[in-house]
Amino acid sequence: MKSILKSKEMSIAAIVIALCITLTFVSPVFLTADNLLDVLKANSVIGILAVGMTLVIITGGIDVSVAAVTSAVCVIIGKLMQVMPDHFSSLLLLFLIAPLLGILLGAINGVLVAKIRIPAIVVTLGMMSIINGLVLYITNGVYLNSTNFPKVFIQFANIKVFGVSVIILIFMAVALFTWYILKYTLIGREVLAIGGNKESALRVGINFDKVQVFVFSYMGLLAGIAAIAQTAYTKSVDPNGMLGLELLVIAGVVLGGANIMGGRGTIMGTVLGVLLLGIVQNGLILAKIDTFWQKVFTGCIILLAVSYDHIQYKRSQEKLAKIEVEA
Repeated sequence: MKSILKSKEMSIAAIVIALCITLTFVSPVFLTADNLLDVLKANSVIGILAVGMTLVIITGGIDVSVAAVTSAVCVIIGKLMQVMPDHFSSLLLLFLIAPLLGILLGAINGVLVAKIRIPAIVVTLGMMSIINGLVLYITNGVYLNSTNFPKVFIQFANIKVFGVSVIILIFMAVALFTWYILKYTLIGREVLAIGGNKESALRVGINFDKVQVFVFSYMGLLAGIAAIAQTAYTKSVDPNGMLGLELLVIAGVVLGGANIMGGRGTIMGTVLGVLLLGIVQNGLILAKIDTFWQKVFTGCIILLAVSYDHIQYKRSQEKLAKIEVEA
């Protein structure tokens, strides 16, 4: 029980609760069910991507192409929906095509990082630039509205279960499934082992290349699912709508307690980190803070959170017993 209370997740949860109480005094509208559900819904796409990013960061990597991959999949499924029949099979096909496209793009990143040994930041930066350029070339920057989308997709986007949007349910399902992978599957334990100590993991026979390809492919899979959620949320496709979103995704993971250099990170922490980021932004909007100050304030919170986490981590490392071995 003491270890749970002292965990990083509990610290973040305490900050979220304290922030909610504070914002309730700023605006009575904040602590209403509708507003809280809106916060969750608005940040579900970031949350889905952040869950995948957690695995990448645990292994010491980074993927700045997630927003570009999601945009590309959005454009492709948007164009497909314009010619799809208004039938339930179209929805099923969409849920098959989007993740497969994401896996393909993510696997390219993984193979380049694992097999050719190019640093992840370089690979994903290059992929981001290539995809963004192709997306703008194909669309000419023109967004697609829902006029020609199948009605079955619009109906799906409007589904609510006990008042909770299907987009939030997708986010929660992705988080639970990824938590299960990390905790109960072999590949999940290998991801955590590499994150904990890469050299030791390699000595016991864990295939580092396989794990790298897996985490980037899984990131691509979730980018495909995020593309469906994003299209359902906006009911349109904006080729430029996700520019810069990768920074918020990484911020959500880091706010959740993950070490940007690798080795630490949990799905629960990431979910709380994304929620914290969303609550801060929502609170600033309700407080009628100017847009540019919102960005400054959000950036300051991220810097403070990461700095505090790093200081705490260094202190915990210094407390570890040092054993000197005499020759």
